[in-house]
Amino acid sequence: MTSEASVPPVVLIHGLWLTPRSWEGWKERFENRGHQVLTPPWPHMEGEVEELRRDPSPMNGLGVTEIVDHYDAIVRGLAEAPIIMGHSFGGLITELLLDRGLGAAGVGISPAQIKGVLRLPPAQIRVTTPVLGNPANRNRTVELSPKQFHYAFTNALMTDKEAQAAYERYEVPGPGRVLFQAAFANFNPNAATKVDFHKDDRAPLLVIGNSEDHTVPASVAREAAHRLAKSKAVVDYKEFIGRPHFTAGAPGWEEVADYALDWAMRHVSSREQVTA
Repeated sequence: MTSEASVPPVVLIHGLWLTPRSWEGWKERFENRGHQVLTPPWPHMEGEVEELRRDPSPMNGLGVTEIVDHYDAIVRGLAEAPIIMGHSFGGLITELLLDRGLGAAGVGISPAQIKGVLRLPPAQIRVTTPVLGNPANRNRTVELSPKQFHYAFTNALMTDKEAQAAYERYEVPGPGRVLFQAAFANFNPNAATKVDFHKDDRAPLLVIGNSEDHTVPASVAREAAHRLAKSKAVVDYKEFIGRPHFTAGAPGWEEVADYALDWAMRHVSSREQVTA
C-alpha cells in the first residue's frame, strides 16, 4: 500500500504573462495521481484573468525577491517538503527556492535566466523588447498583443484559432520589473536572481527545454542546467522536440507533465531511501 508520506504535495508556479489558470490541466492530472496540488498566484495577482486585465496596476513594481519570499512562506507552511515545479519565470523562482534549501525536488520548465546564464538568443530579444525597450516599463505592468503572445508562447503545435483562444483564456499583463532584474542580473553583484552554482545539498532539479521555444530558447535552459550541475546535487536536463514556450497548454502537454512528475517522484523516493 502506498503511504501518504510517499505522495508529496506539488506546488506549481506560473510564469510571466500567465496566471495559475495556465496549470489547470496539470493540477487535475496530478490530483488524479493522489497529490495535493497548490497553484498559488504571484503576489498581487489574486483574481481571475479577466479581472487582472481590467486593472493590472497592483502588479506595478513587483519584483523577483517579493515573489520568491511569497512562495517561500507557502512552501514552509506545508506539512512536508513539496515537489516544486515552475514554468518560465516560475522556473527561475523554483531554482531560487531550491537554492534556499526548500523542496523535495524541483522542475524548472523553460526557466528564465538566473544570474550567470549568459546566452541571449535573437528570438528571446524579440520577445522581451516590448518591455525592455522602454526603461519606464521597469515599474509598469505590460501586456502582450495577440501577435506578440503568439510569437512568444504559441508559435508551434497550435492553429491560429487555438492560439487566439489561448491568448483570450490565459494571457494577462506582467510586471516589467522582473524582466529588468533578470536581463541586467549579470551586471549586478547583488542580483535578485543569484544562486549558488556549487550548492551540494540542493534538492534534485530537472530543467526542461523546448526546441521551438522563443521566450526561453532551449539553449538557455541547457546552459542553466550545465551551470547548476557544477555542484554535487542532482541536475538533469530534458529537451522536448517541437514544443513551444506554452508548455502547460500546447497539445501534448500530458507527456511533459507525466515526465516531470515521474522524474520528481523517482528522486524523492531515492532521497527518502538514503535518509531512512
